[in-house]
Amino acid sequence: MPLLTARQRMGAAALILAASAVLSRLMGLVRDKVISWQFGAGGEADLYFAAFVVPDIINYLLAGGFMSITIIPLLAARFREDEADAWRFFSCVFFWMLVSSLALTGAGMIWAEQLARLTAPGFSPEALGRLAFFMRIILPAQVFFLAGACFTALLLLRRQFSVPALTPLIYNGAIIAMGLLLPLLPGAGALFGKGGHLGMTGYCVGVTLGAGLGAFLLPFQAARAGGLRLSFVWRHPLILRFLVIALPLMLGQTVVMLDEQFLRVFGSLVGDGAVSLLNYGRRIAQVPVGLVGQAAAVASYPFLVRLLADGEDERFAATLRTALAASLGLIIPCALWMMAASWPILGIIFQGGRFGPEETLAALPLTRLMLAPAPFWIFYMVLVRAYYAHGDTLTPALTGTVVTIVCIPLYYFLAVPLGAWAVAALSGLGVSAYVVWLIVIWARRHGGAAFAGLAPLTARCLACSVPAAGIAWLVADAALARLTIAPFFAACVALTASGAAFALTGVPLARLVAPELLDMAARPVRQRLARHKDRPTAPGDACQNDKDT
Repeated sequence: MPLLTARQRMGAAALILAASAVLSRLMGLVRDKVISWQFGAGGEADLYFAAFVVPDIINYLLAGGFMSITIIPLLAARFREDEADAWRFFSCVFFWMLVSSLALTGAGMIWAEQLARLTAPGFSPEALGRLAFFMRIILPAQVFFLAGACFTALLLLRRQFSVPALTPLIYNGAIIAMGLLLPLLPGAGALFGKGGHLGMTGYCVGVTLGAGLGAFLLPFQAARAGGLRLSFVWRHPLILRFLVIALPLMLGQTVVMLDEQFLRVFGSLVGDGAVSLLNYGRRIAQVPVGLVGQAAAVASYPFLVRLLADGEDERFAATLRTALAASLGLIIPCALWMMAASWPILGIIFQGGRFGPEETLAALPLTRLMLAPAPFWIFYMVLVRAYYAHGDTLTPALTGTVVTIVCIPLYYFLAVPLGAWAVAALSGLGVSAYVVWLIVIWARRHGGAAFAGLAPLTARCLACSVPAAGIAWLVADAALARLTIAPFFAACVALTASGAAFALTGVPLARLVAPELLDMAARPVRQRLARHKDRPTAPGDACQNDKDT
């Protein structure tokens, strides 16, 4: 008898990946804290963030982030039918991905100067030369990411979740370590620096090192330990089906995927420091999106696929509705409180060193503007997986690309002249419009059952969260304005007071107007306690518990 049921294994997998997402986000904030402390906003920091535009686009072009969606269904079916042929198919995908990533990365390194002028048109000629230097260091990381994605997909197929969960931790850890340690190595300045000055070169080296270790070497070793069989195969009948699934993801440059790149490209036209400030604000705004969205997407997608395969359309719609409702119920109060507490949050995470109070206040409106569309980001992360469960990668890709094409001239002619705040606002409007369009298309094709009751739920959630956020905002600002202690400790006190004010106001209001929100928050705890209470005690359990203790 298996120790865990299929549902429990799925829950354990979601827990591992969600824990990894939490730790990765925290390490990402630590990384950005170190960068902001050393370099502030502008100058080297702008160049570092802008250096990711071309590498990230290469990753999007080869659908590296969607490898599990594209290859796992085909590979799983092939392993059930013919294991030897499944390995040939896997080898074919791997070597084409390796060759494609090497070709695009090599082209990017050769034409780095031209690409720098294209992706950061607002930088000076000297800054563009430095940007090209950073790009050449970072670009090889994409080979490791894209080739390693094949091994990661294989591990996920085998339900080996620990190694994929470690990948982002090793990646962020390497960036921080190399950024801090490279300047201490003898001769590093002469080898990597400009006139002996390393600047952010160590962080760029850490990107490629972290990708090599975490995204490629570790999954490769785990796959090899599990019996990996690679052979030089360049043709396979399933490649055409793989391309049919993957091409919309490769060619469709949606506004969601390019959102961060738009902030970097058009931020470079706004002025010095805009790229960094927009990046710092987006980092804060994406924390609740990443945590809530990752958990909801990971937990719901396997159920959606299974229900669709079993022909249970009604339960599919109900499961999708439950995931969307739970996500909205969590993200709306979280985003509103973070908007209210953005000042102390920025003070704790970024302020210090070369990132002073002026930079904090400059990043404040950008952070709040980018937190506003958080519910649409969460809605997208869950809804797009419902499309993928139906095998439809074309609709999200096509509609997202159309919105991207519409947004580009709006960024250039409207947002850039108005400043960084307009760039941040247009970012949120573009994503929101894209998600609304996906909702309309889904409702026309599959009906509105998946969205039943979500509008009233959102209204009730806002009714209890908006007043609580308003009071939390006043409390946070008053604490920071009146406390005379060190800025970091003042921010900690203000954040604590703001959270307490939000809870003391929001929870009683939720009991009155939206008790289901409190029920959704408490339900996982009650279910876990019930399972623990009802679980029979097997012989040897006490000994095992003693051993664990």
